[in-house]
Amino acid sequence: MSKSVAEVMTPNPITVQPQTPLQEAIKIIAEKRISGMPVVDDNNRIVGVISETDLMWKETGVEPPPYIMILDSVIYLQNPARYEQEIHKVLGQIVNDVMSKKVISIHPQQNLREAANLMHEKNIRRLPVIEENTGEVVGILTRGDIIRSMALS
Repeated sequence: MSKSVAEVMTPNPITVQPQTPLQEAIKIIAEKRISGMPVVDDNNRIVGVISETDLMWKETGVEPPPYIMILDSVIYLQNPARYEQEIHKVLGQIVNDVMSKKVISIHPQQNLREAANLMHEKNIRRLPVIEENTGEVVGILTRGDIIRSMALS
């Protein structure tokens, strides 16, 4: 019989709120040696995830989109709105400015195999575990949690 997510997840994960200063989130990630964490509202409901990837924008900067000039008109070869989003991330001062707002999550009673497949298919490192009835973050499931579970089987 396969394990449930609740049996393997890390309960009570470290979280931050959208208004948390970015420097504080960076410090937490570095000191706790984690690659990311859920972003929650005042009711502990998930509103996003912040990860090392989101924070890399601060150091890497932004490349302007390629364009061509025709008769004094600029024609962008990529969507300039994406460039504006990237600039916003680079200049961000709080977690809300850089976090990923599209969150894939899982429920504690779900099958661990389902979670592993989801992580593999979507190429994600962590899944916030959300209580189905309340919507609250109750844990986090990482690739490391799954590997440790496999080692103990």
